[in-house]
Amino acid sequence: MIVLVAFLVGAALSLVAGTVAVVRGIGLWRQTKRSGGTFMSELSAFEERSARTERHLAEWERSNAQLEPALERLRVSLARLRVLQDALERAQSRVRWLRVFVPR
Repeated sequence: MIVLVAFLVGAALSLVAGTVAVVRGIGLWRQTKRSGGTFMSELSAFEERSARTERHLAEWERSNAQLEPALERLRVSLARLRVLQDALERAQSRVRWLRVFVPR
């Protein structure tokens, strides 16, 4: 009789343990399924951001290639402007004495 009771208690504990294991296994499977979906969506968002960053970098490189000649033209124009300003100042200094004769 004691052996039968021990057997029934062991069978009941095994059944409860099996049920707990199955319930936790199903929960783990569901969590894995959700985590995999979240992981894949985050991975695709990361890939999209990486592609956008690459496009911006390519645009920046193109703009930089256009900017260098423009900066060189600006340097040349500024040098010409300085020469013209110096020439104007020299011309004004040469004719300043004529202001005495010009009415206001």
